[in-house]
Amino acid sequence: MNRLGLLALQILVGLIGLAIWHVLTVYPILGAPKQIQFFFSTPVEVLKRTWMEMTNPEIWGHLWITLQETVLAFVFGAAGGIAFGFLFARNALLAAVFDPYIKAANALPRVVLAPIFALWFGLGIWSKVALGFTLVFFIVFFNVYQGVREVSPVVLNNARMLGMSERGLLRHVYWPSALTWMFSSLHTAVGFALVGAVVGEYLGSSAGLGYKIHEAESVFDVTGVFAGMLILTVFVVVIDTVVTLIENRLLVWRPQAGGQG
Repeated sequence: MNRLGLLALQILVGLIGLAIWHVLTVYPILGAPKQIQFFFSTPVEVLKRTWMEMTNPEIWGHLWITLQETVLAFVFGAAGGIAFGFLFARNALLAAVFDPYIKAANALPRVVLAPIFALWFGLGIWSKVALGFTLVFFIVFFNVYQGVREVSPVVLNNARMLGMSERGLLRHVYWPSALTWMFSSLHTAVGFALVGAVVGEYLGSSAGLGYKIHEAESVFDVTGVFAGMLILTVFVVVIDTVVTLIENRLLVWRPQAGGQG
């Protein structure tokens, strides 16, 4: 299927979902519409509120704060995950020593860390960046670690036999092997960086999209909550599209699907 046809199907699925939502909240199928709308609002009202929010200059300040937190958490977390992923994959003893500590840290619920980071870094952006970092780091770390470990021993032995240095191996063997794994994790990491920022804002902040959603929720404004979620969804799609464009530029060596080997 060509790209246009795929896009049409994706839009169709979204429209069907909106139609089902509209029918169930406007017509007395599941109960009195007013009661249903108290919990779920209606797609029309959510779209109206979203448009009203997007035309309000105040929302762009909140978006900018959330964007800063997301980008910083993503950059620092990805950089740390790549660096330590390579380091541990190339040093078996180091990986074995720190293995239980890494697993324990990864298993720790991140929400528990949010109050600690707020205590350490305050209610500004850095407590949200720290929370997002903990989410992004392990996703990228484990993917890069596995990508480096997946390098074929035959390729490594042949490269060494031809006299390739460790720097050359890193550049021409290990890095290309890890790159696909790394970018597959970055798409997920973008979403988790945003989750860290929004959850941190939700738990303690005076600005940001998470703060706006919490503000609407505190007064039982379900339309405002859904509008904030819709803005977040668009936000994630835009950021993920940027990551995809960067991936397509960097993975120029990747073979085309269905091409000759």
